[in-house]
Amino acid sequence: MAINFDFVLTSFMILLISSVQTSSAQLSRGFYNNTCPNVEQLVRAAVTQKLQQTFVTAPSTLRLFFHDCFVRGCDASVLLVSPTNQAEKSHPDDVSLAGDGFDTVVKAKVAVDSDPQCRNKVSCADILALATRDVVNLAGGPFYEVELGRRDGRISTIASVQHHLPSPNFNLDQLNSLFSFNGLSQTDMIALSGGHTIGFSHCNKFSKRMYNFSPGNRIDPTLNLQYALKLKQTCPVNVDPRVALALDPFTPQTFDNQYFKNLQQGMGLLSSDQVLFTDPRSRDTVNLFASNEQAFYTAFVTAITKLGRVGVKTGNQGEIRVDCTKVN
Repeated sequence: MAINFDFVLTSFMILLISSVQTSSAQLSRGFYNNTCPNVEQLVRAAVTQKLQQTFVTAPSTLRLFFHDCFVRGCDASVLLVSPTNQAEKSHPDDVSLAGDGFDTVVKAKVAVDSDPQCRNKVSCADILALATRDVVNLAGGPFYEVELGRRDGRISTIASVQHHLPSPNFNLDQLNSLFSFNGLSQTDMIALSGGHTIGFSHCNKFSKRMYNFSPGNRIDPTLNLQYALKLKQTCPVNVDPRVALALDPFTPQTFDNQYFKNLQQGMGLLSSDQVLFTDPRSRDTVNLFASNEQAFYTAFVTAITKLGRVGVKTGNQGEIRVDCTKVN
């Protein structure tokens, strides 16, 4: 069967999957039942409106949640702004976070605070967790219950980002090591990598695979040759650095299992994507998710729920920010 190489271009950046230190979480699904019973409806309405304005809302919010949880835990520290550019979002690995993700949280926060009963009762960290669930579901993915009760952190530094996010060139051992550090299994890692089904990446994150892979192979031998030639057309040597490609060229705006089918065809855009199929230790899981979308969804919900517990602050730790971009 012929492969139809259609690409979606955008000026927004890559969705990466990674991890942080684990923490026992005191979270619960009904945390706001008494203080803000409509929180989920308020957040979903704001996210739905934002998504209607631009689909980039979905991958950018999902990626923002991952980057937040990987660094200092899921405490909304990635949202903090430093007047001297010393916060997490100023780190080279975070500067590519699309503004639409941040804007989604801001708009959802306004919606929640518009209810007098809810004003300044719901953390920015929980709003981000809920918004992430909603973009996944609204893009066609599974609906899942979100555990709530996170508190917002007061610290955000560039240094804390270092070595906590994965490189697009990571091999399976490096990926597993980073995820294991955060209490996530290999299956969790593969399922979360499936978030790339709605992700995007700039050319410089994978250009080496097409132009200068190794002395004996200019093109990465694990990369589908037809795909590589099409990538070279879209990402020439001196390409505009703003150009980005969908990590899933076939259904880039649908949260489905096409990402795993692509890996079977040698069409993982990043080296860290394709290694999930080329390494025999993870191939069976890729094949399962490619053949059974429900199995992928179930594993993704398990994994993102575990991710949402990483390093959380609860009880009297942290605070409930009045403004998500600055400490109280």
